[in-house]
Amino acid sequence: MQKPTLVLGASTKPERYSYKSIEFLLNHKHKVYAVGNKNGEVKGVKIYNDFTEIPKSEIHTVTLYLNKQNQKNWYKEIIELKPKRVIFNPGAENYEFEEILNKKGIETIEACTLVLLNTGQY
Repeated sequence: MQKPTLVLGASTKPERYSYKSIEFLLNHKHKVYAVGNKNGEVKGVKIYNDFTEIPKSEIHTVTLYLNKQNQKNWYKEIIELKPKRVIFNPGAENYEFEEILNKKGIETIEACTLVLLNTGQY
């Protein structure tokens, strides 16, 4: 089943895990949206600087590649997307935000998106 996913903290650098995540998501036939601090493109997926081009009603999963401090600016926008779940990748753990999301009925997972995809758990 396709799960439209927003990669937050996206990068155009191939060595970054957010870049690899976009590749893996596409390879597993998921629709991908990307937001990062620099505009760009990864495998045909445009990276935006904000959520204005992200279809709010379509996002199933948000996968985070931002550290705890850099997530704070995005709390409101992520909550407004009303995703089914938010994945906190290694280095993105944030118990405060997880608690806020859980209270809003949004599932949170501390896991690696790449591993979830490779093991069929996505």
